[in-house]
Amino acid sequence: MSSTYLIALGSNRRHHLYGRPPEIVRAAMEEMAALGMVAARSPIIASPPMGPAQRRFANAVCVLESEYDPLALLAALKRMEAEFGRRPGRRWGDRVLDLDIILWSGGIWSDNTLSVPHSEFRQRDFVLQPAKAIAPDWRDPVSGLTIAHLAARCR
Repeated sequence: MSSTYLIALGSNRRHHLYGRPPEIVRAAMEEMAALGMVAARSPIIASPPMGPAQRRFANAVCVLESEYDPLALLAALKRMEAEFGRRPGRRWGDRVLDLDIILWSGGIWSDNTLSVPHSEFRQRDFVLQPAKAIAPDWRDPVSGLTIAHLAARCR
């Protein structure tokens, strides 16, 4: 059975093949097609560094329709991050590629490996603004608010 996911993409380090962070995010959006059908792609935005990160981020989201269940998709996203050169490291540090499952058409998923919706997306303008561009009416299953409402609150 197919599911729909909202996936956040971010980068703030150059890649030797793909170049600067916006090009890395663009390439990763293209690679998402290996995991299912990319139904929508947001514009890529720039956002300030977070936590110990030193560089500005390029951020975007995409809507992915996939046969993967949430845990299988998480594993596939982690493989993709590694293929783009992501190394395990500190939270919020500089990274070539960061991929997160933000929302899932199945609603809520929670175990010791994964929580959907993403626990912090409601406070992240760099996720909500791109998401508002392509999925403004998608409802957060926890708050019941649409992405458009969450984005307005975040601002």
